[in-house]
Parts: sequence; C-alpha cells; structure tokens
Amino acid sequence: MKKGTNLFDLQGRRALITGSSRGIGLALAYGLAESGARVVLNGQDEARVRAAADKMNSAGFAADYVVFDVTKQPMVAEAVDRIEKEFGPIDILINNAGIQRRAPLEDFPVENWEAIVSVNLSSVFYVSQAVARHMISRQMGKIINICSVQSKLARPGIAPYAATKGAVAMFTQGQCTDWAKYGIQANAVAPGYFVTDMNKPLVENEEFSTWLCKRTPAGRWGQVEELTGAAIFLASEASNFVNGQVIYVDGGLTSCV
Repeated sequence: MKKGTNLFDLQGRRALITGSSRGIGLALAYGLAESGARVVLNGQDEARVRAAADKMNSAGFAADYVVFDVTKQPMVAEAVDRIEKEFGPIDILINNAGIQRRAPLEDFPVENWEAIVSVNLSSVFYVSQAVARHMISRQMGKIINICSVQSKLARPGIAPYAATKGAVAMFTQGQCTDWAKYGIQANAVAPGYFVTDMNKPLVENEEFSTWLCKRTPAGRWGQVEELTGAAIFLASEASNFVNGQVIYVDGGLTSCV
C-alpha cells in the first residue's frame, strides 16, 4: 500500500462515470482526473458528452467517452465489454446517472415513477453488475454510488426520488456483502443540496433557499466541486478497508433536526 498523500494517487486507474456530461458527474470526472485517473464519460447525448471529453482533453486530462442508455441492460453490458476491450480495465465505477420528478404523491404519474426507478435504481444494478464481473476476475475494484440526503430524509413532493435513493443506500450495503470477498469496495457519496441544473427550480426559489440555508449548519448551498474529495477518497487506496458505507456531504444537514 502507498503511504501518506500517495494513498490518494489515482495514476494508472480508469474510471467510468455514468451521467457525466455535466453537473455532478462531470465535476467528479475532473476531480478524479486531477488525481491522475483516466476517465470515461457517459451520456445519451453524443454531442454533449463528446464536447465534455474534448474539453477535458484540451485541459490536459485523459478522457474518453461512450454513449449508452444506463436503463437498457443489454446496451449496458455491451458498452462495458467494449470499454474493457477498447480502452482498458474499469478500475473505478461511479454510478451517478439520475433524474428527479416532483409532484404530490397522490397525483404522481405512474410513468414518472417508472422513469425514476429505472434511471435512479435499476441502472445502478445493471452497470454495477456488468462492471463487477470484470472486477471480480481481477480481484479488485472500487464502486461509488451517488445517493442523496433523501436516502435518509423525506421532503414533500419527491417521495419516489427518496425511495430510489434509500434503495441505492441499501444496495450499496448489498454490494459490499456480496463482493467484498473479491477485493471490491462498494461505497456511496450522498450529496446534500448542491447548485446543479436539476436543482435549478429550488435554487431560484427564494423561499426554499432561505429555508435551506437556515436548516443547513453550513448556511449555504453546496458547490459540485466540493463532492470530489469524498469521491477521490473512495476511489483510492486510502479506502481499502472502507466498505458498504454512505458518506454524507451535506454541510451538516443530516446532523441536526
């Protein structure tokens, strides 16, 4: 094992990050790349994900990209096999792809429920299983699932989202119990409220922002770059005996009532 700050060195490691053409996924890609990892970006909009990879490469980082729908299991399996063959082993997987839909639970459209479950939960199973099969053969790997403060807390209008994020937290523990024996560490990062495109309606809602800043001990919204430290830790040798855990990066939101 490396010593000191070298514990966080990701040189020679390759990371696949789903839903990484923008937002939290892209911020995590930059964070891992700055620590030496080669990243594989993913999205469904080829122009957007290619542009993100090109920008990273122009900045001196090593980035590839692959276009596939994380909710389609056959497509996921084919894409993961192609990455392993054409780019090289996936040492780190970050399951970041996610969506949000807001509505009172009694009026929540069934199609929106099914979409949230498919993207936020089923995709984590599909991608993790496909990647883990390769990690198992190598007897090593890092899986990082993106949970949420809604893995622990509920809020009106987003019960289906909270249900999926709570399930991902438990799925993380399940990954640990099944795969730790193969040298795989499966953990999760649970963001609080961060300034992202998905949260734009909340950021622009003065009443909500005022409530959030009073409710959060840090007194503010998070910036996506502030998630990278936890991800680097979980992707590196520094976390080799950390497994099945959820790290909340929320400015203290879940620490108080």
